[in-house]
Amino acid sequence: MHMPSVEPVWTDEVLDFAQGLASQARTIALRWFRHQPDIELKADDSPVTVADRGVEAFLRDEIARRYPNHGLLGEEFGMQAGDAEVLWSIDPIDGTRSFITGNPLWGCLLAVLHQQQPLIGIVDIPYMAERWVAVRGRGCWLNGERCRSSKTTDLAQAVLQSTSPDLFSDADLQAFEHLSKAVHLRRFGGDCYAYALLVSGYVDLVVETRLMPYDYLPLIPLIQEAGGVITDWQGQPLGLGSDGRVVAAANAVLHRQALARLTAQATGC
Repeated sequence: MHMPSVEPVWTDEVLDFAQGLASQARTIALRWFRHQPDIELKADDSPVTVADRGVEAFLRDEIARRYPNHGLLGEEFGMQAGDAEVLWSIDPIDGTRSFITGNPLWGCLLAVLHQQQPLIGIVDIPYMAERWVAVRGRGCWLNGERCRSSKTTDLAQAVLQSTSPDLFSDADLQAFEHLSKAVHLRRFGGDCYAYALLVSGYVDLVVETRLMPYDYLPLIPLIQEAGGVITDWQGQPLGLGSDGRVVAAANAVLHRQALARLTAQATGC
């Protein structure tokens, strides 16, 4: 897919608006955190709360009011005008399982796509008051400080993270185990926070499956602008039609090694 080379003239305006939305969403979500909101199960057995729906409804309303011609993609309320030149991706609470169990490592994810390519990415961690922001071509920043991914290029020295082994199918878990046996340390938990730690240089690899576009689209600018690589398990760029298998690495050398281990297991080599 063609990557737009010229930054839209509205980038700064939309960036400021998006950061304001993230701050307001943070306040809304924190009102419910550790207050035992009612929990429902969606069709895929994933949990959802009034906080998820309330945050997304707020964000969609505000975006539609300010930019009525922009498209919207959200976890709770789906796609609207998906073919628009500018598309917002919303995950109101990434890590609902963490949210409902009192774990603070959940976040609000926002992306702004221009011509189907992520231009702006935001990962906001409300309880920790941490916000990672990236704009394509401008770098990645945590609370105003520049982020750089690690320079680890040897799998044997790498730290690998994933949300939960329970989320892998049997075949995908075998591939993940084949990779994780080669690394220095593996850790579980964290949802979007794992990618934020990669962006900041503390984690070297994140490997997951069953992700949706609103899970990974906001991560793409952050990881790329920090010096990392994020693709599907075949090494292809992530987009709206990707299969949900994601591998993020601190750098291209480590990414190639991780893909080799994953695909070697998949092909039986």
